[in-house]
Amino acid sequence: MKISTLYTLFAILATAANIEVQDISIRYYSGQYAIAISVGLGTLAGLLLKYMLDKRYIFRFKAENPIHDTRTFLLYSMMGAVTTLIFWGFEFGFNHLYHTKESRYLGAVIGLAIGYASKYQLDKRFVFKQEGAS
Repeated sequence: MKISTLYTLFAILATAANIEVQDISIRYYSGQYAIAISVGLGTLAGLLLKYMLDKRYIFRFKAENPIHDTRTFLLYSMMGAVTTLIFWGFEFGFNHLYHTKESRYLGAVIGLAIGYASKYQLDKRFVFKQEGAS
């Protein structure tokens, strides 16, 4: 399977996990900050799933030890900070404009798609770069 196809599939899976965790969170807690909490939990779920899939199947990364893996995860997360702001901007923007969970989730999907398109290049160049590769 081509890397681009696999990466797209993993982005879809991580997006689905993100939205599902948000939806579950909202079902269990609907008080003040419920949307912000659900978005945070969904983001974390998508991040963890995507990291595990990317490092193993996209970049074939093998950490030298747990500290190396933790450092790599932190760098992976930092590269995702800007793309996360894009995703959150779309999700909260759609929520503000349309006031429905469906529109909020649509904004999330659009923002995540834009973010994942750029995140691959960041991860390839800075997180999982091959020594000696240009």
